[in-house]
Amino acid sequence: MDQIVFHYDTVLSDIHMHRASGRHLTTRLNGVGQPVFMSTFKILAEGHDNNDPGRGVEKKEECEDPKEAEGKDTKPTQGQDRKEGGEINVAPFLDEDGDLDITHRPRKKSLDGCHRDLVCPVILKQSEPVLEQDENLDDDVGHCFKDVIKIEHTMATTLEDVGKQVWRGAFLLADFILSETVTFRGSTVLDLGAGTGLTSIIMATMAKTVYCTDVGEDLLNMCKRNVTLNKHMMEPAGGDVRVRQLDWLQHGLCTDADVEFSWTDEEVADLYNNTNFIIAADVCYDDDLTDGLFRTLYKLCSNFPHTCTIFFAIEKRMNFTLRHMDVSCEAYDHFSHCLSQLQDQMDGQCSFKVEQLPANFTQFLLYERIEHLELWKVTATPLFGEKARSDSEQISS
Repeated sequence: MDQIVFHYDTVLSDIHMHRASGRHLTTRLNGVGQPVFMSTFKILAEGHDNNDPGRGVEKKEECEDPKEAEGKDTKPTQGQDRKEGGEINVAPFLDEDGDLDITHRPRKKSLDGCHRDLVCPVILKQSEPVLEQDENLDDDVGHCFKDVIKIEHTMATTLEDVGKQVWRGAFLLADFILSETVTFRGSTVLDLGAGTGLTSIIMATMAKTVYCTDVGEDLLNMCKRNVTLNKHMMEPAGGDVRVRQLDWLQHGLCTDADVEFSWTDEEVADLYNNTNFIIAADVCYDDDLTDGLFRTLYKLCSNFPHTCTIFFAIEKRMNFTLRHMDVSCEAYDHFSHCLSQLQDQMDGQCSFKVEQLPANFTQFLLYERIEHLELWKVTATPLFGEKARSDSEQISS
């Protein structure tokens, strides 16, 4: 069950490549027979300085033996004559035959007697070692750390099921949310393509209501389990996460009470009347889905009676394609094209302002924040609301 078989169409989340030393506990098999793993992610109280080029990486300490350092001779070594002014004249070391003799620095002997060099690797990790030891604890709240997120996920899937994995874009968006607590406090938020639900859980630590949406019964059930696992994080703020189905390729919201994860009429009214923010992380990897996403966004925002702000977190992934015979990023290019079309939309119903935000905010989760991670902000303003308000002002005057 712990053995992962990689096929030609397997997609592996890069998050797990940076946890090679961490344990991923297999908890169960999902509805389609994929192993489901449990990982823990710690939220840092103080965050990390993102001006540090080694952010997300545990810094390597000097691997010098203290005893060896104490015994070092600070005087000039053999073959060195000190000149006036402190300069050193180094004389070459020659053996009996006149060949150059290189003196190697002494190396610390390994404890097991093997003559191997001491290696001090740089370790990339998402959690403290004590947390990795605690990963096999029960799921009840009493065993949970208040600043630790537990996420069930798969590790390797086909492209259709990549939402069951954890991706860097979700961590970037989570960092942004945690750095803007005042902005999101008490708001109503729609999470599109929520996947495992990580960003919805983070958002619920400050927002009032989060509609966590995706498609597929198996994925939505996994998301629901993750929300239950992390109630200890959301309860202090009173945040409520509601896992619901939202298919970008279909029209309208499913309100059939017999369908699991369907919407109630009250929730639909709340969504349209009170949604302040829409968030989406790493959802643009297929052109048809990207088109459906932007159609869904336009339809929603055009029916909101107020301004809504959308945040996209996306990773620009490079691939070699035979069509271009070069490295390209077609999914990202199509996403950029859709953003331009959205901003140029001129139908009199809604206006959109698009801007890229700098990713220099505090890093609260340990991961590699590479330069290809981007955060985009879209401000949607319904024009019919402004027109109606203008007409009302003219009538009253």
